Amino acid sequence: MLTLSSRKVETRNFRDDAPRTVVRVTGQPDRPRALRGREAYLSAHGDAPDGFGMYIALSKNAGALRDPSFTARTVILPDEFDYLGDGDVIRLWPDSGQARVLYRRNSFHNHFLLTERCNHYCLMCSQPPRDIDDGWIVDDVMAAIPLLDPTTPEIGLTGGEPTLLGNDFFRILRAMKAYLPRTAIHILSNGRLFKTLEFARRYADIGHSDMMIGIPIYSDSSTIHDYVVQSDGAFDETIQGILNLKRHGQQVEIRVVVHRQTYARLPQLAEFLARNLTFVDHVTFMGLEITGFTRANLDSLWIDPVDYQSELYRAVSFLADSRMRVSIYNHQLCLLDRRLWPFTRKSISDWKNEFMPECEGCAEKQNCGGVFASAKIRHSDHIRAIAPP
Repeated sequence: MLTLSSRKVETRNFRDDAPRTVVRVTGQPDRPRALRGREAYLSAHGDAPDGFGMYIALSKNAGALRDPSFTARTVILPDEFDYLGDGDVIRLWPDSGQARVLYRRNSFHNHFLLTERCNHYCLMCSQPPRDIDDGWIVDDVMAAIPLLDPTTPEIGLTGGEPTLLGNDFFRILRAMKAYLPRTAIHILSNGRLFKTLEFARRYADIGHSDMMIGIPIYSDSSTIHDYVVQSDGAFDETIQGILNLKRHGQQVEIRVVVHRQTYARLPQLAEFLARNLTFVDHVTFMGLEITGFTRANLDSLWIDPVDYQSELYRAVSFLADSRMRVSIYNHQLCLLDRRLWPFTRKSISDWKNEFMPECEGCAEKQNCGGVFASAKIRHSDHIRAIAPP
């Protein structure tokens, strides 16, 4: 598991009132002069070519950057950030010694949290909502977008509920289109605000060539769905939102987190989707991540994946037979019915992806998505190494 943020950052030669800043890192000492003042030079050996607006080093490599005679703005990171590389983007709070890596150029798992506010209170929410004024996050995302490599394959946008940003939501999407026209954009949303046709139209009018919105539906029963998201009326508004998005020709993915409250009706949900939403672009069945509200509600959510294989197989095979695109995320191959293996994807973000000790020597390890780092809290008793054929 990678360390993306720290409160143990050493900063030198910043003003006491230095503002929060978002900056791109470079390891190239010969960057054009016009760019150096806006970038942070990543010093691998304590070197400091002149002209850069900031200098960054790991603690073990700081060397001369700690010398009192060096007066440029300097950031010394804990050694856990040794993965930091050319083209990465970080957010820095100089006054409090905090830093967070916002973007890693060589990763396929980049995303931006747009807000912590949400109009759901899902039982298994991995990012528990907070009713706070966090508009500063939008400022930082807008500052980061022009710094990203335009060849980035995909960027995720998450929350909270991103659509609650209103005009700022659309402002971010327009910026993504302008600076990253070839980058796929994947947005996680509960879809409810799209119940208004005008809101769906504004989204469609962005006109990005590759933009998909992932929307959860947890059951064919509105009662179960509304219970899982802890919001009355959510199911009906979500379905209307999906219909409005597809009316405007937008890509929609249905996301189903499988747990004790949802597994039993997976086959009925699959039939509902195939009969009523057959035009959606992708359906994913997702394993449970043991973090956020999931920890507090674990006793009512946890079920060993081996115990819902029948329901999962019936759901996936029904959708596949209905010629719908379907995938399985966040599951380990050793726990799945082998007939489901062709539908599995290595989906867990690289910074929180691990393998259990039981996985050592597994013949399928290179094909398996592994587990969330949080799986140490609770995981299947049936995880095992698969013997070579």
